[in-house]
Amino acid sequence: MHRLRAFGHDLLRTPDDPGEHQRDPFRWGAYVMAPWCNRIATGPTAVGERVVDLTSNFADGSAIHGQVYAAPWQEGADGSCSIAAGGDGWPWPYRCSVRPSVADATLSVELSLTNLAAGPMPAGLGLHPWFRRPLDVRANADTVIPSNLDPAVAVIPAAGRWDLHALRTLPDDLDATWLAPADPAVELRWPELGVRATMRQRSSSGSCIVIASPASLDAAAVEPQTHAPQGLRRYLDGEAGGMTSIGPGESIRLTVEVAFEEA
Repeated sequence: MHRLRAFGHDLLRTPDDPGEHQRDPFRWGAYVMAPWCNRIATGPTAVGERVVDLTSNFADGSAIHGQVYAAPWQEGADGSCSIAAGGDGWPWPYRCSVRPSVADATLSVELSLTNLAAGPMPAGLGLHPWFRRPLDVRANADTVIPSNLDPAVAVIPAAGRWDLHALRTLPDDLDATWLAPADPAVELRWPELGVRATMRQRSSSGSCIVIASPASLDAAAVEPQTHAPQGLRRYLDGEAGGMTSIGPGESIRLTVEVAFEEA
């Protein structure tokens, strides 16, 4: 997604040249994450009778944000877009679709991921918008994984700098995951623009919110996802927050609704 405008204000970090999305796909607009979200390990990993063997696509050496964020999608007559991928380092073929729609001042984004393989596939879906700062955020969740970069970090109560129970300015350099958010999952406010929003998410799988606020960037990511970081390892170890297994022809779905109002 290149642009999101509400009440005359651009709310996404949007490049002047849309080609920048291909040159630097991770830092602009809003993109779909599938068939996994956030970071998973590179190199061979046995999953049943198949082997996941991914190369790094990020500076920290991880395989991040799936495979479809910068690939060509096909437009459908119903306003949706879809892509068929996989069968490579991700050994299961799959189809992912996205359908955005707007009603009044509410944006809805419907996402789905379908397993096209003959056996079960671990699956994950997410949306990665970069919202312009200054930005105030409330995350409606009581527990947090305080670092998405540390694969062994423990879940802790959402306290201290990770306490977002009340709407407040995001601290710099957060990169964390809030687990099992209540409804609504997130509240947003752009204090200089006089705009606020409520984000809701519905999932046939799990539910979490990743927030990243790098001090070096004029935007913050607020990402609804179906699983926590290191979702493949969590799936294999039977941990909470892992990816979801779907059988041949089965799908997982994630719907994100963002309702805007003038503050």
